Amino acid sequence: MKYLIIVPDGCADRPIPSLDGRTPLEAVGLEYINELAKVSETGMVKTIPDGIPPGSDAANLSVMGFDPSVYLTGRSPLEAVSMGIEMSDTDVAFRTNLVTLEGDGAYDELIIKDHSSGDISSEESRILIELIEKELGGGDIHFYPGVSYRHAMIVNDGRVDYDTTPPHDVLTQRVGGNLPKGEGAERIEQLMRKSYDILRDHPVNRARVEKGLNPANSIWIWGQGKKPKLPSFYDKYGIEGAVISAVDLIKGIGLCAGLRARMIPGATGTLLTNFRGKADGAIEEFKSGRDFVYIHIEAPDECSHQGDLNGKLESLEKTDKEVFKPVFEYLQGTGEAFKILIVPDHRTPIEIRTHSSEPVPFVLYESENALPRDEDKAFSESSGSKGTYYDSGCALAERFFGSMNHGGNNQ
Repeated sequence: MKYLIIVPDGCADRPIPSLDGRTPLEAVGLEYINELAKVSETGMVKTIPDGIPPGSDAANLSVMGFDPSVYLTGRSPLEAVSMGIEMSDTDVAFRTNLVTLEGDGAYDELIIKDHSSGDISSEESRILIELIEKELGGGDIHFYPGVSYRHAMIVNDGRVDYDTTPPHDVLTQRVGGNLPKGEGAERIEQLMRKSYDILRDHPVNRARVEKGLNPANSIWIWGQGKKPKLPSFYDKYGIEGAVISAVDLIKGIGLCAGLRARMIPGATGTLLTNFRGKADGAIEEFKSGRDFVYIHIEAPDECSHQGDLNGKLESLEKTDKEVFKPVFEYLQGTGEAFKILIVPDHRTPIEIRTHSSEPVPFVLYESENALPRDEDKAFSESSGSKGTYYDSGCALAERFFGSMNHGGNNQ
């Protein structure tokens, strides 16, 4: 048996007036995924447990079957694992975004314009983070470059009890109301303030402004946590697998669970990512003998954060045609039994440009147990609301990987 999970990150949404009250999933017309949905189990799943913020860390742990209320230790340590950073049990990792702040005057009065600095390239951002390490690192604090705008800060013998804010949650707001809080948070705050003085006139940023691109003029520190301890995916489900993603967070979850993290050339985490390369990578993983592949597509989420509706629609079309279709056709051609689960990790509604905790739709197909064809079924919020409801991502994962005590119920 082969298992494929495709996660179009943040693709679930709310009705949008410009789409005649439809969501992007309902409007886009997913030719191949919706054809599969007609012979599949469809429904809704609550991937974010009550009381836990709707972050991609909690949501993807949930989809993989790891209860976030048990295993979530913070976003950044999962990313640090993917980046190859060695962490002791007392080290604390912080996500360090390169962001665009806009305005004049004091740091507190600046506006948070862009959480990703215009999807800055990894080559440009490495130059900036290495400068931040030179100027602000040392002693018990060090900065490490990652991919695009996503980087890490490690504090030796650090604390986790700060109140930090994801920058994509506070776009268009003033910096001053969203700085880290808690005992000792002044030290983190000062790093952010000093970074603005270091970066705002840097040649990389001057060149970006001249090209009409957003500058990476400050670091933003958040998402702290200690090294996670996930159980082995093989011990949990008895299968070997791989994750395919441009995002260090997803790679980190996979590595912590003993999965292979496959590198895909041209995978960027944006609309310009190598969609077909992810499909080809998944096929190669199956050919190499792995039973399970988890394909994560970041582009719908990034487009949502940017308020880019057309980009979100395009990312869904590309996921359908360039990712799902070739892998599905490969699995069909092997003659081996297989299962496919298509599910977003969480919603990222265009209207709020950040994550939300509402249940998300899913499609679950079993080649040996295709359901009678139902023309009304689709991969969408409206169709899912008429199907099976799972009260947790873990329950859906148990259903997908074979447990019959899955806790689903008809809505």
